[in-house]
Amino acid sequence: MENDPIAARLGAAYPDLPPGERAVVRVLLDDYPFAALGSLRSLAERAGVSPPTASRLFDRLGYGGFAAFQTAVRDGARDRSRLLEFVTRSTPAPATTPPGNVPGAEVSTAPTSDGPLDERDSPGGRDTGLGESAGNGSASDGDAARDGSASGGGPSGGALGDGTPAHPVAGSGATGASVVSVLWQAAEELRAGLDGTLAAIPESLCHKVAELLAGARAVWALGGPLSELAAEYLIRQLASLRPAAHRVPGSAPARARTVLDLGASDVVVAYDFRRYSSDTARFVHAARARGARLVLVTDAWGSPLAAEAEVLIRLPREAAGPIAPLANEIAVTELLLVATAARLDPVRRLADLDALTQTL
Repeated sequence: MENDPIAARLGAAYPDLPPGERAVVRVLLDDYPFAALGSLRSLAERAGVSPPTASRLFDRLGYGGFAAFQTAVRDGARDRSRLLEFVTRSTPAPATTPPGNVPGAEVSTAPTSDGPLDERDSPGGRDTGLGESAGNGSASDGDAARDGSASGGGPSGGALGDGTPAHPVAGSGATGASVVSVLWQAAEELRAGLDGTLAAIPESLCHKVAELLAGARAVWALGGPLSELAAEYLIRQLASLRPAAHRVPGSAPARARTVLDLGASDVVVAYDFRRYSSDTARFVHAARARGARLVLVTDAWGSPLAAEAEVLIRLPREAAGPIAPLANEIAVTELLLVATAARLDPVRRLADLDALTQTL
């Protein structure tokens, strides 16, 4: 938020505002940018003012109303690279370590208990964004990976996934301490993201998706330049459970042939994160025009495709993680696969698959 021009504008205007409008600015900055994404009425209620008072703030700031302000916030967020934000935030990290850790000393850790940023057209080709950005009009999409264990507790977490302690041995001097601080912070964000994601996906939602995945004539999955990894994982596992599970092909001619044969008994699973992918949007619109049903996995901002979805899975804001939410996308995908397997009888298919794998 430090480098966000809209947040800076709010902060600069704050001293000269009437008390009621100041209250609105405080709410916006305390929970930026998410406080700007709801209704004007909900924002006013959080600030303890009337909707007209809140509305006057945006007129005063020159946005021409709350709707225009929301558009500016969304567009600004889509243009930011979460990876760049993380690197910018982490590089000058202070020479501090998590509580209880002393630079230069080996750190012991107690074992932990096991406990839905960016896809839009990027004019300059690949962007190192939170998430994914790609050339050729593809977009970027917020994603990153981690192992499946999580802790709801504090900074005494366990390993980072490859056996490395969550609080590694601190090096000597400020550099080692900074590295410890950055890794500890990242691990905590990953834990919070996974915990928030799993808590936000109700069982009923998983079963609704499973019903579609199990009963479809064919399942097609796609994502942005990074979230396509979650789509690939879904299809690799789903193809072991049932026939006719496919990745959406990459080229326009191959996609056209795919859409040509889609119908109401087919399901498309799209992973769409900031920056939202125009390629994904074009395929989904064409598939929906043929009657295909859509399962959409997106972020707290909500993909522009949300209105098209029969089932919408929205990862909470905590799912963004330190760089991107791929770990959380995979976690959600795991739950969907478990629920789908429970609706099928894949034992014979899996046994045949194992036998074929050994002979080929």
